Amino acid sequence: MLYPSVDSLKTQIDSKYSLVTVASKRARQLQEEGGERLTSYVSYKKVGRALEEVAAGELTILSSNDSVVYEDEV
Repeated sequence: MLYPSVDSLKTQIDSKYSLVTVASKRARQLQEEGGERLTSYVSYKKVGRALEEVAAGELTILSSNDSVVYEDEV
């Protein structure tokens, strides 16, 4: 992947794992619902478009609530 570079993406989202999660969820949303947030994209693939949205600052991570306990954590 040449554009956007991983270094530029890490300025928006600090963890590579969080970046993958955000991009995969957004790519799925683009596939199923559409709703592009940018006027033009370099990539024609959905994952590339999701990463371009992250690089442009259109996607951010919502803060998680540490008090939530999931079933697999019990």
